[in-house]
Order: sequence, then C-alpha cells, then structure tokens
Amino acid sequence: MANYIMMMGTSSHVGKSILATAMCRILYRKGRKVVPFKAQNMALNSYVTRDGDEMGRAQVAQAEAAGMEPMVDMNPVLLKPTGNAASQVIIMGKPVGNMSAREYHRGYSLKAFDAVKEALGRLDKEYDTIVIEGAGSPAEINLKANDIVNMRVAKYLQAPVLLIADIDRGGALASLVGTLELLDEEERALVKGLVINKFRGDVTLLTPAIDFLEEKTGKPVLGVVPHIDQMGIDDEDSVSLEEKQAAPTDGDIRIAVIQTPKISNFTDFDALAHEKDVALYYVKSVEDLGEPDVIMLPGSKNTTEDMLYLRKSGLGEKILAHAKAGKAVIGICGGYQMLGEVIRDPQHTESQNDEAAGLGLLGMETVFAIEKLTSQVVAQCQDLHFMGQSISADNLQGYEIHMGHTTFTREADKHPFTVCQRRGKTCASQEGTSNAAGNVFGTYIHGVFDNDVFRRSVLNALRHSKGLEALANTRNVMAEKQKAYEHLADVVENALDMEKLYQIMGEKTC
Repeated sequence: MANYIMMMGTSSHVGKSILATAMCRILYRKGRKVVPFKAQNMALNSYVTRDGDEMGRAQVAQAEAAGMEPMVDMNPVLLKPTGNAASQVIIMGKPVGNMSAREYHRGYSLKAFDAVKEALGRLDKEYDTIVIEGAGSPAEINLKANDIVNMRVAKYLQAPVLLIADIDRGGALASLVGTLELLDEEERALVKGLVINKFRGDVTLLTPAIDFLEEKTGKPVLGVVPHIDQMGIDDEDSVSLEEKQAAPTDGDIRIAVIQTPKISNFTDFDALAHEKDVALYYVKSVEDLGEPDVIMLPGSKNTTEDMLYLRKSGLGEKILAHAKAGKAVIGICGGYQMLGEVIRDPQHTESQNDEAAGLGLLGMETVFAIEKLTSQVVAQCQDLHFMGQSISADNLQGYEIHMGHTTFTREADKHPFTVCQRRGKTCASQEGTSNAAGNVFGTYIHGVFDNDVFRRSVLNALRHSKGLEALANTRNVMAEKQKAYEHLADVVENALDMEKLYQIMGEKTC
C-alpha cells in the first residue's frame, strides 16, 4: 500500500500543480517509486498517452518529473469546456458525451468517482507514494456535495493534506484561515500543514505572519516557497495566458498566437517562446495584434464558435490581409481547420452551428464526426516550402486530438507531413497542408514545435524572409524540461521543512 501526500489550494492557480511536480521529482531522485494523481481536471490543455487515452497536461509534467511515462490512471476524469456552461466529459481517456455543469455536478460526478477509486486502487498496488493534486478550493460550498477531486479523495484515502496559498495575489493569510474555517471537523483534521507560495523578498519579514497562522489554525507552516521566474514547465490552464498577453519589445521574430475563447493546447507554442530570437505573445483583439512576422492559430475545443469569433472580432480580416501580404500564417489542429474553406458540424458534436466558413487560405474542408481521433504519432516532414526555404525533418514526435475529417480541394496545395507511425503501428498517411505561395501551412500534430530541428528550421525560414542569418539549433527541449524539474525540486526542497513533511507522509526511507 502506498503512502500519500495531497496538495490543495485556497483557490485556483495558487501553485498546487507545480508543488506536486516538485514533490514528484524530490521523491523520484530519492529512489521512491512515485506517481502523480488528480481525480478530475477541467482544462482545455490535454495530452494523448501511448494507448491513445486523453488526459490533463499537468499530470504529464508530473509524470516526467517522476521519471515515468504518462498514463490515464493518473487523471481518470477530464472535463473539456465546450461553451455555454457545458463540457465534454472524458472518463479513463475516452469521451462519454457532452454535459451541462448541472447535469455533471448533480447527476454524473459521483458515478465518475467509481473510475477514480478504481484508478487509485491500481496505483496503490504498484507505487510507494502517490502525490495527489486537488482542484480549485476544497471550501466551495456550492460544489462540495458532489466534488470528487478535493476532500472526497482525501477522506477516501485518509490522505494528509497540505493547504497552499499564493501570497503574490495578496490575502494569503485570510484565505488560509478562511478555507480552514469552512471545512468540517474531519476535513480540517486531514490538513497537516500550510504552505505559502510565490513569495518575493526577504522571507524573515513573514515571521510574524507565520507565527500568527500557526497560533490561529493550530497547523504548522511547512515553509515559504519563493516566486520562480521563467520556470520552463508546461502550464496547466489558460489562467496563465493572462501573463503572456503583453507584446514583447525584443526578439528578431515576432509571433502572435491568436487567443480564441476556446483555445486549447497552447503548450504547443511554449518551445517557440523560449527561443532567444523569438518574441511570442497572445492576442485577443485587433488592437493587440501589432505587426507580427507570423500569426499562429492554436487548437480549439469549439472550432466553429472560435471561427465565428475571428470574423466578429475583425481578427479574421487581419489574418487574411497578413497572408495576402506574403507574411506567414500557421495553424495547429483546430487552427489548421480554420485555415480551410469550411468547417461543418452536421451532428453538432461541438456546438449548435451547422457550419462556419473558414478563412480559405488552404484548399480543404472539414466535417466533424462523433468519434475522436487520439493517437501518439511519429511523422516526417518532406520538402515543406515555407517562406522561400525547403524544410525537411525526420522522427517528429507528437500527438493528435481531433474530431474532424479533412478532405482537400486544391491540387496546388501540398501535404508536407507523412505520419509513419500511429499508436506504435507503422503507417504512411499524408498529413497537413501548405499553400502554393509557401507562406501558410497547418497540421493536426500537436507538439510539432517541441521537435528541435523542425522548430529551428521554421524559425530560420522566417529569419531568411527578413534578411537575417540562420541560427544553429542549440536547444534540446526535453533536456531543458528535466533541468527545470531539477531546479524546481531544489527550490522547493530548500524552502520546505522536509523532515516534518516526511513525518506527515509516513515516509520512513527518505
């Protein structure tokens, strides 16, 4: 039977996910067989496992920190918002349908908890320690009766809980005290320690606050974790995008990512954002667009609605003018579909829209189907003509998550990618489209820019179009992630009273 530690927060985006990631790496490098777990994620950022199961990205990062491959038992329930207070419900990696918030919380969530218990049972048998992440706040009175991710999990396992507050937001002391006050007696007893996260400045100035918290709550403050800039770890949800919207003032290549209302898998662009010659920013309006070198259209959980948003906001017209001027436009998944001529949804799988006219930059049409394609893939890029350069790259690793079937309408447009392996099986499937002019292309492959050679080749083509010299590829994204996990673990291990934490967890070998 495993030992447990559970991270809960006083609200969303206080750092639960990051601290859980740190704990996974700390325990992993001490030789523990550690696994991350979150009963239920609500996020538009998702990932596909080797078996083709869909799960939240937070547990993917935690799995990487724990030295293991992601698997769906780490996140048995995933909710992907579709709009109008509804979500696609995914159980053990497979969609079971779209439900309103009322339908899910008042009728289905407790049924979904059966999958949570089964996943925990399997992990409990295989691992020494389960690092568990909660969601939002455990003290949301209106959600508590049907909540399956916070105190219901803690009580089911009798797992010790760390309660985390973000002091960078302000009100950290009040949020800790108030959250504890709103918990019932059994729940308060499971909270074994408090953590103050994202602190800037001299930690000794917090001594009076820590003394007050411990006296007021009867709970030990296990530490104050400093704010970490440029963490280099994938973000869990779109809350973090609010910090990325200001257009940077430096960088040879300016990349504008269109932040549609239902943007998904924006982690596709993280590797680009960390290139030294790139200034990448997110755009919600025409006023924010500026003069980018390339416009990127991300994935979407509601493609027709996001396409209509582009039209209504005026961004669609700006994208068309940008492309007409010979500048670069790139689309990933839903963004790729928007580059085509039309998107049809006859069975209303994503919305009530029958169809939406696309931007018409690529000769293709997409029709949505009920069945979702979720696969890890290996692909090749052969002779992608882009911004006056020819790009080729082998062994591109990525994954597909989409419900649309795309057909092509222009012979002049090319298919620059070939999927040569899908779910571990050999294949030879044409993928992606580029226009004859060589300034627009799209693909269904998420994570394509995580591939170092391809990413640098695309950036060098953009540099060539501006008369700039090509740069050598000097980055290894996966190695950088591992370095980031090590740095995070060092910071958190130094900030927390680890001896007391191990006692709380019952870890006798650390």
